[in-house]
Amino acid sequence: MIRYYAREKRRLVELTEPEPGCWVNLTPPFAPDELDDIARRFEFDPVFLTDSLDLDERARYERDEDIRFILINTPVLNENAEGENEAIYITVPIGIILTIEHVITVSAFETPVLDRFLESKMRTFNPADEKHFVLQILEQNVYHFLACLKTLNMRRNRIEKELMHSSRNAELKQLLSIEKSLVYFVNSLNANELLKMKMKRTDFLHISGNEDLTELFEDIIIDNSQALSMSNVYTNILNGTMDAYSSIISNNLNQVIHRLTIITVVLMVPTLISSFFGMNIPNGIPEKPFAFYATVLGTGLVTGLLYWFMQRRRII
Repeated sequence: MIRYYAREKRRLVELTEPEPGCWVNLTPPFAPDELDDIARRFEFDPVFLTDSLDLDERARYERDEDIRFILINTPVLNENAEGENEAIYITVPIGIILTIEHVITVSAFETPVLDRFLESKMRTFNPADEKHFVLQILEQNVYHFLACLKTLNMRRNRIEKELMHSSRNAELKQLLSIEKSLVYFVNSLNANELLKMKMKRTDFLHISGNEDLTELFEDIIIDNSQALSMSNVYTNILNGTMDAYSSIISNNLNQVIHRLTIITVVLMVPTLISSFFGMNIPNGIPEKPFAFYATVLGTGLVTGLLYWFMQRRRII
């Protein structure tokens, strides 16, 4: 699906045909040969579009004469997760293609980052100012990473509270889902940071003469580093938490088995005595009227002595 947008009277309006300075947004579903037609129409390499739809593509930038291409990773909810231990968030690429007159964005998913521009939540957004527009996309992408990290951390805290009162595998599987999401975040944020550092060093956006845009770009790099640090910290905390609770669950299981073993040993004594004397004590003989009661009393004494011995030896 291809849509064209422009800024008119402080509003984002949709156009029927592309105009100079407009924003071209490509979102699925794509018609057959639609991507090739777009590449021919705006005169750029169609590889830029196919790479933007590859979920395993790494963040990078390229230049092809007057065409500049930027690929960044952004988090989205994993709606296609089949199992309960799948990652909550995955990261997908967003391709940004800068032609002479247009800014083209393409992604295999509907991303919250671009949705903020489509929903007119960015008041200072203007597609005609391509440099500021690209920086705003990078900025909103970092903010979205930070928001997702806070969501994951809140969910981790809630699951930890549940684990304090239960030792079920369901909570550990949920922690595993969070851990997988954080792995995606660490890799993507690291790749995005390297990309931005190279863009700043080579002045890929041609903003070195603009102090405001340069300062904005530096703030974006700092925020990206903060998000990367948060991801690493949350990952380390989560790994420690999962190891701790795994040890606690194993220890609880060992204690249960220990108690069952002691109960089995204690109950073995009366079973052994009753089995041995059960058919050797005469019933109904006047000469030995207390034989049964003496056996029961002896069994109780032996069992009590065994229990006392285990307590003294701190076996129980």
